[in-house]
Amino acid sequence: MTVACLVQQSPDRAETIARVKAALRKRSGKSWSVTGGRGTAWGWIHVDAPPAARTAVYIKYPNAPDYPESYFETDTRLPGCGHTPPHLRAELAALLGLDGTHFQGWQIPAGSDYRRDAIKRAETGASDEKPEPYWD
Repeated sequence: MTVACLVQQSPDRAETIARVKAALRKRSGKSWSVTGGRGTAWGWIHVDAPPAARTAVYIKYPNAPDYPESYFETDTRLPGCGHTPPHLRAELAALLGLDGTHFQGWQIPAGSDYRRDAIKRAETGASDEKPEPYWD
């Protein structure tokens, strides 16, 4: 007697990076930076604008106290000079079906359910996955 197990294949780190990068390029016509973490963050994946497109910086208002409200964001238009500008953050969020992304990009945690979610979002713009945090 043969018993078949229905096990959902979990994408590995390299496969997730390749599929997310290819899907975003296909759907947007643009190249996006999709890289794996290093060291203790090895399993995590980072999605962002390419380094040359990261041209925005935060500048502190003159004589302002050191509070978050004391800074404004501006686009230097100098390649590789800062973080992802708002218009590219909005485009990335729309491609992924998210409300927004951080100015340093989108992080994919090192879990198989997060990887499946990321692939679905990159390929279709939506996901029905419900990843559960594995950390406290």
